[in-house]
Amino acid sequence: MKNIRNFSIIAHIDHGKSTLADRIITECGAISQRLMSAQVMDTMDIEKERGITIKAQSVRLSYEFEGQDFILNLIDTPGHVDFSYEVSRSLASCEGALLVVDASQGVEAQTIANVYIALENDLEIIPVINKIDLPSADVERVRHEIEHIIGIDCEDAICVSAKTGEGIGELLARIITKIPAPKINETAPTRALIYDSWFDNYLGALALVRLYEGSIAKNDEILIMSSGKRQFVQDLFYPHPLSPIKTSRLESGEVGVLVLGLKNVSDVQVGDTISLSKNKAKEPIGGFERAKPFVFAGLYPIDTDKFEDLREALDKLRLNDSSISYEPETSLALGFGFRVGFLGLLHMEVIKERLEREFGLDLIATAPTVTYKIIQTDGKILEIQNPSELPPVNKIERIEEPFVKATIIVPSEFLGNLITLLNHKRALQLKMDYITPQRVLLEYEVPLNEIVMDFYDRLKSLTKGYASFDYEPSGYKVGDLVRLDIRVAGENVDALSIIVPNSKALSKGRELVGAMKQIVPRQLFEVAIQASVGNKIIARETIKSMGKNVTAKCYGGDITRKRKLLEKQKEGKKRMKAIGKVHLPQEAFLSVLKID
Repeated sequence: MKNIRNFSIIAHIDHGKSTLADRIITECGAISQRLMSAQVMDTMDIEKERGITIKAQSVRLSYEFEGQDFILNLIDTPGHVDFSYEVSRSLASCEGALLVVDASQGVEAQTIANVYIALENDLEIIPVINKIDLPSADVERVRHEIEHIIGIDCEDAICVSAKTGEGIGELLARIITKIPAPKINETAPTRALIYDSWFDNYLGALALVRLYEGSIAKNDEILIMSSGKRQFVQDLFYPHPLSPIKTSRLESGEVGVLVLGLKNVSDVQVGDTISLSKNKAKEPIGGFERAKPFVFAGLYPIDTDKFEDLREALDKLRLNDSSISYEPETSLALGFGFRVGFLGLLHMEVIKERLEREFGLDLIATAPTVTYKIIQTDGKILEIQNPSELPPVNKIERIEEPFVKATIIVPSEFLGNLITLLNHKRALQLKMDYITPQRVLLEYEVPLNEIVMDFYDRLKSLTKGYASFDYEPSGYKVGDLVRLDIRVAGENVDALSIIVPNSKALSKGRELVGAMKQIVPRQLFEVAIQASVGNKIIARETIKSMGKNVTAKCYGGDITRKRKLLEKQKEGKKRMKAIGKVHLPQEAFLSVLKID
């Protein structure tokens, strides 16, 4: 057991984490060149296309060093903020971490967030400067940035190129000599941390665990500590991206996959503790919490007959991802659909894309919202995600909205543009630090409502793609908020309702009705598009009716003949307006997302 090394890789998106993992796997000879593919640890098409890691993956590698055989357990973590809880559980399963920084881009926001999680878990951190083969690589500048921002000594930081393989041998040697072996307590009752789980069509729910104490053997009865569920271990194997290796026993300090025959991933939640029924541990491993959705959106099938197909698709996706929550809801404009809770905006994009791709559905997503706390005049506290659930104004004492602490790293030339954007988003500055004369680190407190729409797109366009952004929840604060409703031809379109700050309601309403005017098709009657707060109309646009020239056939004669025809047409349009319905195209709902 003294020759086991459990380690993870921490990096910002696109700093070469998956390529480095591929190179380490190749160097250890775990996969032959014939079977090797790029991003071998990423199993989903979306991961490979976007170059991001969504699901944590692990691989057990064998490596010979100075005449001894070592076992290296590489735990690959997602880099995006939406999956930070999974990252924290993966890092809790390790003794060390590789801090990978791009030699041309330097330290970015997500790198900092994940390093702090690693430091909280008391991991041995090895700084690695990647992409040294690039012409724009500046190793000395990056060393200085790591020391200045994170406070880790980078005198002996390892310089590698995951693409060419330069420095990989030295990196493996450093992993073995610097990262400590797992601490082993053979007498204590068995405790294992679940740091990932997924669903297999043949084997059921699988739990990827790190054993802290004791051992687990095939046919043992295990106990899942949060739920008290007991289950027999049907099979055990070591993780591998292509061909998992079967084993009959997992010892303390090892990483392995348990086959329990469970039908649902929610029974083996990430962060939960597994013990043995016959010798139960007194305390679970700390830090377990159920995944909480942060962002909510309505998902509706464009073809209303596909409602049951959408329900089935969400059920199947939830087998693999227990962090999704959903409940049926109805909308007058869109029909039957689901209000779905996501971990964040990337998670929302990925789930919507998977539903459309894997299950062949065409979906409309309403504007994303967050959870608001409504303190009512009678003292009751109400939590809502859908703006249409907001109680009447006379029953509300105050509304509290969630805030996040945002970390942004940006080139100093774009600082003015960025501060203007943040002020517009009601953000409060906490810190501004010049890392180098060319790069600035900003810390702001921002309402989550302001960043769920199009904040990331605006941030990237204002900074030509150079800014990096990361956030973490920081609690609730009282806000002066109102519900902005959109009415089309006098009817309230509930799917377009949004909760906005009172100070922005007028400008937001004007922009919304202006955008809708361009999209809603002309009818045979005049259509009024109105924005309202409560019963007060604050903005209006009118779509003129499609005019038919009824006087064309009238030639000669008195003007009263023409007037008579025009009056007759006006009466007809009035009757049509009373019974007419306006069909809103999908672009109308997407226009809400583009407004700022």
